[in-house]
Amino acid sequence: MAAFAQKQASITDPTEKAKGLQKELKLTDDQTTKIAVIYKESSEKFEKIKKDAGGNTNKMLVAIRPLRTETIKKIKAELNPAQKIKYDKLVKDNKGGTSSGWSDGWSAASASK
Repeated sequence: MAAFAQKQASITDPTEKAKGLQKELKLTDDQTTKIAVIYKESSEKFEKIKKDAGGNTNKMLVAIRPLRTETIKKIKAELNPAQKIKYDKLVKDNKGGTSSGWSDGWSAASASK
């Protein structure tokens, strides 16, 4: 169990997360680098939202919705048409559609093997 938690924690790192997406979507190294930057920016914005919400989960959930939408839009701008289709499926399928690790810079994404 601890090994699983440790693996999940490492996938929240923007660079590692982008590498996981690279495996899922067969991204180029250039795409992966750009997406790592997008995830990093998203994560930094999320931390600010979390701090500003002061523990108010409802306030935080409302505030992160547009951030997730913006992050998805930026990532899709870096993808080719075939990759966009696969990415949309990952976002939809991951975590029941309520919180998708691939659509933001802060949630853990589970890479398939």
